[in-house]
Amino acid sequence: MSRHKVIAVTAVLALVVSVFAGCTSKGGRKEAPKGNSATSGTLVMACDASFENIIQEEIEVFEFCYPYASVLPYYMDEKAVIDSVVLGNARVAVVSRELTKDQIRYLRERKRVAKTKKIAVDAIAVIVNPDNPVENLSIKELREILTGEVTQWDQIWPSKLGNIQVIFDHSGSSVVKYMADSLMDGKKFPANVYSAQTIPAVFEAVKNRRNAIGLVGVSWISTDLKTADLTTEEKFKTLEADDTTTTQFTNEVKVLPIRRDSSLVAVKPYQAYIFDGSYPLFRSIYMINTGASGSLANGFFSFVTSFQGQKLIQTTGVLPALVSHRQVEIN
Repeated sequence: MSRHKVIAVTAVLALVVSVFAGCTSKGGRKEAPKGNSATSGTLVMACDASFENIIQEEIEVFEFCYPYASVLPYYMDEKAVIDSVVLGNARVAVVSRELTKDQIRYLRERKRVAKTKKIAVDAIAVIVNPDNPVENLSIKELREILTGEVTQWDQIWPSKLGNIQVIFDHSGSSVVKYMADSLMDGKKFPANVYSAQTIPAVFEAVKNRRNAIGLVGVSWISTDLKTADLTTEEKFKTLEADDTTTTQFTNEVKVLPIRRDSSLVAVKPYQAYIFDGSYPLFRSIYMINTGASGSLANGFFSFVTSFQGQKLIQTTGVLPALVSHRQVEIN
């Protein structure tokens, strides 16, 4: 059997102390607490749709651990998420940027304090149809595709696929904003850039169109080798161990390695390559908490930033905020 490399990332237990050792679900339900607390009540939160897979994992295990807690997520574009938390419609937000000084001042004037913490680093995965013969792209080539300077696949690689179709989720998404800010130097997207409306629709479009290229957060194309098929209870039990998580990508689409213009080596968005900066398309993920002390907002915020919450992030293919890494070979 052939051997292949898998990138593994290990969370650093010494740097993160879990505050959720007493999970009530392990021993059955207790008497329902009254009112809102760090482990009970209802929390409305807003989350960038790019990070839905990550936050859903956190909510699932948190609610399993604390059955009297209910976290109600709303997945939307980044601007709507920021507006929701600033205006008070949501107490917690998950986005790819921190609040501005004006937004922080606005909250303070209304006796609200925003606590912000970096919880992870996301990568933007570049995906194509499995039948596409292209093996990798440089940042320059990707920029030329996004700006319309390159419109045919045979301009990149010997190919008969014809016109390039670029697929994003929608015009207001943080992935679109990241690409525009990072690669396009103020240029507008050309006519061959299409909106699929949702991230799953991007995935489906690339699977069904041989000439399509899509851009999505890495959590949408990655699966943890050990936890993908576990129940919520089984997932919770794995979070107690300080062990290694290994991630692979779906084979339903082709994940293209990307290289910096100054490099001869192209890499896929594995966690270790996000960690050392080899993979060039990455961005931070922040959690913003405006909840009162002792509230469910604070409880969920503490869980996501704890050892357990970081281990959950690790299983989605995204790089947790506090990690070390190593490369291993497996059969």
